[in-house]
This record gives sequence, C-alpha cells and structure tokens, in this order.
Amino acid sequence: MSQDNIPVVDLFAGPGGLGEGFSAYGDGDKKPFSVNLAIEAEESAHLTLTMRCFFREFPESSVPDEYYQFLRGEISHKHLFRKFKSKAEAAADKAWLAELGKVDNATVDERIKTAVGQATSWVLLGGPPCQAYSIAGRARRQGDVDYKPEKDNRHFLYKQYLRAISVHSPPVFVMENVKGLLSSTVQNKSIFQQMMSDLKNPAMAIGNSGIYAAHAYKLFSLSVDKDNSSDLLPEDYVVRAENYGIPQARHRIFILGIRDDIDFKDGHTLTEAEKQVTVRHVIQGLPRLRSGVTGMEDSNTNWANTLQETLSSEWLTQCRTNGKLNVARKIEKTVERLRLPRLGRGNDHFLNKLCKVQAYPDWYLDNRIGGITHHRARAHMPSDLHRYLFAACYAEIEKSTAYLGNFPVALLPDHQNAKEAASTGRNFADRFRVQLWRGPATTITCHIARDGHYYIHPDPTQCRSLTVREAARIQTFPDNYWFSGGRTAQYSQIGNAVPPLLSRQIAAVVDSILKQL
Repeated sequence: MSQDNIPVVDLFAGPGGLGEGFSAYGDGDKKPFSVNLAIEAEESAHLTLTMRCFFREFPESSVPDEYYQFLRGEISHKHLFRKFKSKAEAAADKAWLAELGKVDNATVDERIKTAVGQATSWVLLGGPPCQAYSIAGRARRQGDVDYKPEKDNRHFLYKQYLRAISVHSPPVFVMENVKGLLSSTVQNKSIFQQMMSDLKNPAMAIGNSGIYAAHAYKLFSLSVDKDNSSDLLPEDYVVRAENYGIPQARHRIFILGIRDDIDFKDGHTLTEAEKQVTVRHVIQGLPRLRSGVTGMEDSNTNWANTLQETLSSEWLTQCRTNGKLNVARKIEKTVERLRLPRLGRGNDHFLNKLCKVQAYPDWYLDNRIGGITHHRARAHMPSDLHRYLFAACYAEIEKSTAYLGNFPVALLPDHQNAKEAASTGRNFADRFRVQLWRGPATTITCHIARDGHYYIHPDPTQCRSLTVREAARIQTFPDNYWFSGGRTAQYSQIGNAVPPLLSRQIAAVVDSILKQL
C-alpha cells in the first residue's frame, strides 16, 4: 500500500541531517515523507532544526523571499517568524527542544502519537549520542581512574530509542551510530551485541512485554544483501559513505529494522555509486579565503607577513637538507608568488558571488541566496599556519597527507606527545591532516569545532582550515541550509550529522519497503 505524507519521527535529531534526506526524497514538490516530529536537546542544533522545519513548511517552488533575506543577514529570524507566524508555529511544533530520558515519557509518547496520527506507514529515525561509544572518546578517557562506563548514562540513551520502538511499533526504523560501537564494552560485554538483541525484541528488553502488545523486528544491513541477521557479521552494518557518492570517507553503523508482521520481499540495500565524489568536486568552487592570525590585527598584511617568515625559518632549512627539497621549493614558490584572496577571511554572508560546484549542482546550489553563507575562515596561531603551509605543500608534492614523522623537527609542536607521535607513528601522528583534492575527505567529526588541524584546506595559497560552509558541503548539506549559533556550535552540529544525501538514498530504500505493506 503506497501512502503520501508518510510521517517521520526523528529522535536525537541534531541539526536534522537524517530527517533532511527523508524530507528531500521525491520529485519536485511531491515528497512522500514528512518529518512531523524531530527531538533535539542542544539549543543551537534545535534552532537550526526549527529553521529547516520552517523552510519545509513551504513547497519547494514557493519559499518566500524573506527566507533568503534572512540567509543574507538582512532580517532576523524573529522578524522572519513574525512575518509568517502560522508557518513558524508549525515548525516549532515539529522541532521539539527536549532531552530524552529527562522529559516525562508520557509527554514524549503523546507527541509521537500526535505526529503519527492515524498513519499505518511511518518511520522512526535516530542516532543516540555517540561520545561514549566513539574510539576517540574512549582514547581521551584512558587514564581517568574515576571513569566508570557502567555509570555513563550516554551508554544507555539508546534505550530511549528502544522504548519508542516498543511503545509505538513503527513499521520501519533506521538507527545510526558510530563505528566505535562495534568495539565498545561495558563490564566486558559488547554493547553492539546487546543492542542488536534488544532491537529484535524491544518490549522484552525494556520490561514492557506484559504491558504492550509489542512486535519483534527483523534487522537488516543497508550495505550487505543478506536477509537473515544471523548471517551478518557486526561490521556488515557499517555503511561506507564514500561508496555511495558522498565526498567523505565516513563509516557509520546503520541498522534497518522492519516489523515482524510485514511481508517484506527484497530491496533493503543501498546502490553503490559508479565513482567517488572528491573534495575538489564540492568545495573548489567556493571563494578563496585566507585565515586570520591569532594575537594580531586582522589584515592581509599580517597574514602575508606570517607566511613570509617561513622563508628564513629553521624548519624550511631542515626541509631543504632532509630529503624534502621538492616540498621546500613548493613552499618557496607558494610564498613568493602569494596571491591575496580578494575577500580576505570571508564573511557569514557573501552577496553576488557565484559559487560553483562540480557534483550535485541541483542539490547544493540555490540562486535565490544571491551568494553564500557561513564561509568565514578561522584565525590560527602563526606556528600552526606554518604547519598548515608545510602540510598543504607536502600533500601537493607527495599526493598524501603528512604525518608528524614527515615534519621538520623544528616545526613540530613543542610538547612531548607530539615528539613521541613523530617517532613512533602512534597517538594521533596525523594530527595535521590535509583534505586531499583528489579523493573523498576524511570523516567530518565534531572535533572540527575544537581546532582545524584535521581539516586543512588543500590549497596552500589559502593556508587555513575548512570553513563551516566547506564542512557542510562535504557533509552534503545544501547551501540554503542555515546553522544556528557561533562557529564552534555550527561545526559541532555539522560534525555530528548524518549526510543528507546519504539519508536521501536510505529514504528510497524505506519507501520501497513501505510500498510492500
């Protein structure tokens, strides 16, 4: 049975990447899915979510001019919401600021029931917070003798998702999480294996089997075509985004759950793309920028002078004499022929700037913006700018990113663990990572909010880390997607999101399944 306006409920929604893909799936103004409820606990992400829900209140062909005035910074979001009060109220009703596990369960259930209404076909989405599961998060906790994983509530937030399945029995659910979940344990027990067992029988897992007439679920991989979950290995649930046309080597777990009373035939896997989409395909067409320099007045002169200092530096001399002569020559030519970006560090709102993109132009570009948003470069310490310059030039010559062991000794950060990483190749020896033009980017994570070291722009003449908009492009957010908060909050939202273009492909799979009901 096919159905229009299939309700979608999105738990732990973040800025809305997973829901965006479902909302965007379809042709023109005919979209089968409608995100009727998206729950998020963090305020900046919630405002981002609310603005996108507002955008979706209008047919794609009739988004008002005032929305674009807001994107250009000409009016405030409060002015925009006052002008379209009923649409703003509808958006606020769909984007709910709430922390699952703390807000009353009865209230959550009522909101979900209202969002689903009388629909027999609907979808539950969500990615419980992943900090407790991620490999990087566990590495940061090493040596913390006071940390007790069994008392870290983040390990068990997925039970809020589990409870929603048990109570409301969605025909289909999609759960996303970090790959580190596969190796995460509590008291020597695999969290992933426990989750899989729980998701198959959610009511039993949360102790509601005697209260709710809950269903069991069949679990499927989106990347491996096997119909019996007992035949799947844990790593079979990992979706490698670069294989599906996403310009990023993002590896995440996706679990597709289908209610056991559904006579599902086939078609639960994504279709791999014919070729990879690269960093060049999605960010090269954005305006050139320079970084700022920490501790100095923001000017082209101070930035250029900071780079000029490299020509007389000890580390460049080491570069010439330690087998990296070609890299040294590249650095010299880059600095000597430096062409200052006309737009300086950039701005949150660029007007009348044509921003091309080689991949998915119909998805990314929106001429009504009249420019680009969120494209302003960070400021960096002079020593880090020198490292960025070396790393970007090294990448152009060697066609690979530089590890700390490749750096001139005089350019290494002045702390012991950097020296150890340089000599051993362990402990984040790739902490200054250039995103190479010719391939997908490495994973955009929320770490991008802390510094830009893992996200160095591949053009050495710009000598900076990625802007918010560049990170958003790599995560496949459309250019008309607005992010709330300061730059740190914006980076965090983008790093935590599911790439919308990947989600749109998942929506196609789910739509095919629901048509078999």
